[in-house]
Amino acid sequence: MTSIGILGAGRVGANLAGKLSAAGHRVTLGVRNPHDTQALATRIAPQIALADQRATARTADIVLNATPGDTSLDRLADLRTELTGKILVDVSNATRDTDDGLPGDLCYPGSSLAEQLQTALPDTRVVKTLNTMLFMVMTAPETLTTPPTAYLSGDDHNAKQTVTGLLGDLGWQPAWIEDLGGITTARATEAMILIVPHLLRRHGLKPFAVSLAR
Repeated sequence: MTSIGILGAGRVGANLAGKLSAAGHRVTLGVRNPHDTQALATRIAPQIALADQRATARTADIVLNATPGDTSLDRLADLRTELTGKILVDVSNATRDTDDGLPGDLCYPGSSLAEQLQTALPDTRVVKTLNTMLFMVMTAPETLTTPPTAYLSGDDHNAKQTVTGLLGDLGWQPAWIEDLGGITTARATEAMILIVPHLLRRHGLKPFAVSLAR
């Protein structure tokens, strides 16, 4: 059992919290506003703890970033002390929304949120994954009709191995996981977000993943 803290209590964070808790991990869901705690408690599993984001980062062994990508860098840079020595799994995409609320331009063209986080948090091992799919696929990859792909980017091999284990707990088979290499490869997977608004406008909120076909 691993102590996992999830920053961000929206659909992505709550979905990941439920599946990881069911897999036997000790999960804390980090909320930005303590006043949200009571409302959240009514719709998540009772074994999932709730705390503010600083306490969540401080007490967890592994931290998942499920905060909105356009504000993640500022939020997490402020948690540098709490994240020292930790693995940070970044599942967010940093984009500016268009008028209809869907993802638009990248916030870090020529770079990536994951790279920015690694620079801001030099004592934290950042691993990018699960950012190339709709949130429901993150915890139920087997529901797609064709095998999906979860890409991994990160500079620390051992951290990526640990995250691979967590992906297994979420239902990802080893053959579906593609290690792209160092953290700079995250700029490729983060750019895949640019296809998402077009798919959503055409098909609605239907589960999909941007996958590698062989």
